[in-house]
Amino acid sequence: MIRIGVRALWTPFLILAAATAVLAAGPALAESQSTNYEGKGVRIGRGTAHTVVRTDADGKPASIGIVFTPGMLDGLPKAAKGANPDFPYLLPMPTKGPKTVVDHVVVNWESAGHPPSRVYDVPHFDFHFYLVSRAARMKVAFKSENDSGDPGQQPPAELVPVGYILPPGTAVPQMGVHAIDPSASEFRNQPFTATFIYGFYNKQQSFLEPMVSLAYLKSKPSFSAPVPRPASYTKPGTYPSTYGVRYDAGRNVYEVTLEELK
Repeated sequence: MIRIGVRALWTPFLILAAATAVLAAGPALAESQSTNYEGKGVRIGRGTAHTVVRTDADGKPASIGIVFTPGMLDGLPKAAKGANPDFPYLLPMPTKGPKTVVDHVVVNWESAGHPPSRVYDVPHFDFHFYLVSRAARMKVAFKSENDSGDPGQQPPAELVPVGYILPPGTAVPQMGVHAIDPSASEFRNQPFTATFIYGFYNKQQSFLEPMVSLAYLKSKPSFSAPVPRPASYTKPGTYPSTYGVRYDAGRNVYEVTLEELK
């Protein structure tokens, strides 16, 4: 007489039930995984750049960034004498995935830097993450670069991080006025490497801007710093608490990223 234990009788049913549960949970498990959504690549220099939105396990945006190949740092254009040394490159946001506060990105290659002298007058990139549409940005206009110091362009205090100021000389058409942190290291006789700027137009926030020198990028940095946050934002959504500038040797790419969105 062959005795079959209760456990042996139940084993096939237990295996079947477990398999059924795994199959049923499959879509839910897939949805809980973090995902990368990438925008269309754009040629810059001898390389390419594109936007990326990374989500957390719940599918919510965790970071917004720009990924570019090392070739982007070489073969860049230079302005003729007396010409505008700024070369802009429009990067579209991903067409799939969750929406963020960023409408589009413009990478500005500042081939000769820009004022103030002995601060930002070295070759560098301005990574503009625009909160407004391209159509709205193209309508940004000023009478002069000093409009940034005019009371009519000074936003409410709650929209400006503590310590940031909007000095004269930072108003740029089709861009906005620039709020800077005068306590940043580049204003204390240190070489400019990376810094974070807030942009405004008509007293409202219009862009977030990490600025990074070409020399610092070529050093292949692994850099992260807090982003000073204002008390409130013009556009509802989640905003960065930190930003990063990194070279990933394993993938041979650079990333400039707005991180810890909340």
